Amino acid sequence: MSSTPQRYLLPCTWLIFSCFLLHGGRVAAAGKVPAIIVFGDSSVDTGNNNFIPTIARSNFWPYGRDYANGLPTGRFSNGRLATDFISEAFGLPPSIPAYLDTNCTIDQLATGVSFASAATGLDNATAGVLSVITLGQQLAYFKEYTDRLKVAKGEAAAKEIIGEALYIWSIGTNDFIENYYNLPERRMQYTVGEYEAYLLGIAEAAIRRVHALGGRKMDFTGLTPMGCLPAERIGNRDNPGECNEQYNAVARTFNTKLQELVAKLNSQLPGLQLVFADTYQLLAAVVNRPADYGFENAVQGCCGTGLFEAGYFCSFSTSMLCGNANKYVFFDAIHPTEKMYKLLADTVINATLHVFM
Repeated sequence: MSSTPQRYLLPCTWLIFSCFLLHGGRVAAAGKVPAIIVFGDSSVDTGNNNFIPTIARSNFWPYGRDYANGLPTGRFSNGRLATDFISEAFGLPPSIPAYLDTNCTIDQLATGVSFASAATGLDNATAGVLSVITLGQQLAYFKEYTDRLKVAKGEAAAKEIIGEALYIWSIGTNDFIENYYNLPERRMQYTVGEYEAYLLGIAEAAIRRVHALGGRKMDFTGLTPMGCLPAERIGNRDNPGECNEQYNAVARTFNTKLQELVAKLNSQLPGLQLVFADTYQLLAAVVNRPADYGFENAVQGCCGTGLFEAGYFCSFSTSMLCGNANKYVFFDAIHPTEKMYKLLADTVINATLHVFM
């Protein structure tokens, strides 16, 4: 897990365009989105964990085997992530760089940047499990980023980038499956409902912080049916091999409360355009009817679902368990394949277009 990743350096380019074709064939008008700015966990970490001392990394093969150069980047996928596809859909570079990648210049980061860290959560205690970047630190990096933009681009240009960028939040799953249901401390402090409220309070503060720094267009992606992750099927003691419906129910209630938070903040924060992207329904439908979406397997991960070191990761020894990742919904026991990420990206794009354009 300590091999050095090959990173995909991106050109500095941003543009205004009039329309593009969505996955389902719908053509929609689009406006100016100069950058995609990302906060979250492994679902949107494009390599930040490569640069911190943690075992929560994917900078080794077979991760990245279907990426541009067939080499790992730090993405927990066989290829690109949903945010990469979203960037491309808005006429921006096809991959979003990691903020901690020192090979990336501020000019490259000006069109998109991910502050995300695999294995993190809204709760600082979640980030502490595998010593990864807290949400608070991601926000500190964002402030640093805005200062760097002002120096590189000038005050006016930096203000426009920050104000017109699309901000994507994808975080929260680890707080439940890695922290609340896996460790005793939070369960002793909070009921599930109380913990949801605690997490949503942190999310609210984070959104308010980005808004105070100039962010206006935001998407907060809801939790997926986390009980149907291959890892959670394995760990389902009551019904081994089946989805953990208790976890799925928690995801649904959290999403309902998150939608209420979205409405509240839109009414309170001047100029804020915050949307909720419902990825739960899509992934639930794919898991229930994989063939309808071109998949053959929604139960196991492409490269295996067994334990590897500290988590359900791929390893070189399991890398040949499937030849074609496109047949699988999940690449490892937790993370989707590139094909599934593309479908999830379309959900976010559809959620944001009618509000931002």
